[in-house]
Amino acid sequence: MIVRPLTQDFDWDQYFDLTNRAFGPADQDMVQPSIEPVVAAGRCLAAFDGDRMAGTALYHDMRQWWHGRAVPMAGVAGVKVAPEYRGQGVGRALMTALTEIMAERGYPLSALYPATMTIYRSLGWEIAGHRHEAVLPSRALSVMARPQAGAAARVRRPGPDDAAEVLDVIGRAHADARDCGPVTYDEPTVRRWLTHPGRYADRDRYAYLAPDGFLGYRWQHGNDQIFIERVVASSASTTRALWAVAASNSTVAETARAQVGPSDPLWWMLREQDANIAERESWMLRLLDAPAAIAARGFPAADLAVPLQVTDDLRPGNSGRWDLTVQAGEGRLSRRRTGPAAPSPAGPPLALGARGFAALYAGTPVATLRRAGLAEGGSPDADAALDGAFAATPFMLDGF
Repeated sequence: MIVRPLTQDFDWDQYFDLTNRAFGPADQDMVQPSIEPVVAAGRCLAAFDGDRMAGTALYHDMRQWWHGRAVPMAGVAGVKVAPEYRGQGVGRALMTALTEIMAERGYPLSALYPATMTIYRSLGWEIAGHRHEAVLPSRALSVMARPQAGAAARVRRPGPDDAAEVLDVIGRAHADARDCGPVTYDEPTVRRWLTHPGRYADRDRYAYLAPDGFLGYRWQHGNDQIFIERVVASSASTTRALWAVAASNSTVAETARAQVGPSDPLWWMLREQDANIAERESWMLRLLDAPAAIAARGFPAADLAVPLQVTDDLRPGNSGRWDLTVQAGEGRLSRRRTGPAAPSPAGPPLALGARGFAALYAGTPVATLRRAGLAEGGSPDADAALDGAFAATPFMLDGF
């Protein structure tokens, strides 16, 4: 079995045959335009048994927001193995090689949505957050979202030349909210989504842009349901104006389904308890470069100094004794110094594997990590300090 990057002259028929065998029928006209730039950038690997494609794995170039800061993140997707090759180490070989490439290219973090968690946990990924879909009668939106006079004049349809502005607006909204977990794609991907006026993907998806907010939605089940992929905004007036655009479809759609975070303003804007969580999908996180991941993450304005002992078999550069410090919202992970003149945090180190470190990064309380067998050692004072520094309720508004 040979694992190598796919090149642009590969056999598309083999790729879609593998996709259909592994995942079920796929729409080639939808999948191919999104995969072609990934292959061109060398971000898609395939495992070959002779000339036969036995499996693939790829990653997207993304940014993930952690306490309001954008961290480069490799979003793993398209991991599939032909049925007759499953259970023979093909998936592990693909993910091991892909992890090496992602780390070599400077990504501190990687995230993925698992079809099965066992293999990813064995390679250091751990549950970090969720993607939620709320369902409610569309009439509840029309009652909730009544925009202020003149607000609609600030909302427009973006085109491909607005890709950078769309990313900037979404990024500022996540930064202002100090969000943890949401992602943004690279500019060429967003430009491709915005290629058709009024549509931001190769399906019937529609977008609206304001100076400090963005709305994306699409129709489902004909026109019976509107699916609101995201409403992000930095101000109350824009939040209400964008929800009003979505709510205007309540004269046609009976139901609204919306991707929202646990602290989305929607929950506080609804007049009644009309919305329920209809779907909750977990995603997993891994630290590829632990010092870089800590340095890039945002933190509350609190100080801490805690010793860590990390074990990471797949990324041995993350292993060893570390001093974790946070000061004035900046984090640092430095090799523990030894000797009488080397000041270091006192107390026993908190011992973490790759899974435990990923879960801690995502805000899982240390007490939970201990009970799950993902942490040991440390001290009660250090646990409290870590809980305060990493506190988060991570969510995503994108599946990939």
